[in-house]
Amino acid sequence: MKKNQGFSLLELLIVVAIILIIATIALPSLLRSRQAANESAAVSNLRNMNTAQVSYSSAHTGAYGSIQDLVTAGLVDSRYSSTLSGYNLVITISGNALDYTATAIARGQNDGRYDYYSAPDYVIRYSTDTSRAPTGLTGEPVR
Repeated sequence: MKKNQGFSLLELLIVVAIILIIATIALPSLLRSRQAANESAAVSNLRNMNTAQVSYSSAHTGAYGSIQDLVTAGLVDSRYSSTLSGYNLVITISGNALDYTATAIARGQNDGRYDYYSAPDYVIRYSTDTSRAPTGLTGEPVR
C-alpha cells in the first residue's frame, strides 16, 4: 500500500490554472469598478468646489478664488491641493477673478475615462474631446 503525502504536480498545476482563469475574469471588472468610483468622487469634489466658490464669491464681492484661497478661507480641505481619488483638481482664475474653470483631470487611463470641469454656471461637464482637455469648454453635462 502506497501512502499519499501531499499533492501531485498535476493537481497543483490544475489549481494554479483555475486561479489564473478566475483572476483573468475578475480583474477587468475590478478596474472598471475603481474607475467608476474615482469618476464619482471627481464629480462630487467638483460639486464641493462649486459650493465653496459660491461662498467665497459672496464674501469677496463677486471674486472667485483659487484652491489655495478656498483652503485658506476654510471652505475646502487641504487634500484638494493634491491628487484626490485618482484625479488632479485645478482651478484656473481669469477675468480679474470674475471667472473660473475648475477641472478634475484623471492621472491616467486606469484612474478615469473622462476629465470633468465646471465654470461659473456650476454645471459639471465631462470632456468629450479626444485630448481629454476642456479646450473650448465643450462637453456633455453630467447626469
